[in-house]
This record gives sequence, C-alpha cells and structure tokens, in this order.
Amino acid sequence: MDADQILADITRMLGAVIGEDYLLEFEITPDTAFSGDLELESIEFVALAGLLKEHYGSAVDFVGFLADMDLHQIIALRVGQVVELIEGSLAGAGSRG
Repeated sequence: MDADQILADITRMLGAVIGEDYLLEFEITPDTAFSGDLELESIEFVALAGLLKEHYGSAVDFVGFLADMDLHQIIALRVGQVVELIEGSLAGAGSRG
C-alpha cells in the first residue's frame, strides 16, 4: 500500500471522527497537524486509533506509537508521521508473512 492510499484512508477516517462537514475546511496533507490544524481532542485520537485498528489490524499499533511520545510530540503530531508509521508497520508485517 502506498503513501497516497494511506493518506486517503486517514482522511476518510478523520471525516468519520470529526465530521465530513468540518473536514471540508481543510486539505489533508502530510503536513496537517492533528492538534494545531484539526484541533483533535484526546477522545478523537481514541476514535481514530479504533478506526486504524479496524482497518489495518494489529499490524499498526497507533496506541503504542502515541504512548512512546511526550505531550509536546503528540501536540505536534502530523498526518505524515502516521502515514509513515502505517507504511513501516505494513511493510514489516508483509516481510514477516
């Protein structure tokens, strides 16, 4: 799966989490900040984590990824970092298969 497809998946999931209408105000790019641009709250991160797990399975550990960050890193988190996490996780899962 390539980065463009993963970005499209994340954009769709964000629409489900924060609402399609709100999302229309933004172009989601790798540089979009979850907190600064989208103003995601902690409960919305939880919802996004659930959707990521549902879509990608246990290969992508978004909760573990967040758990390894401090508060400032989470606040600065950008969509591209999650795309990279997913790409790396899926590539690792594929090489073990």
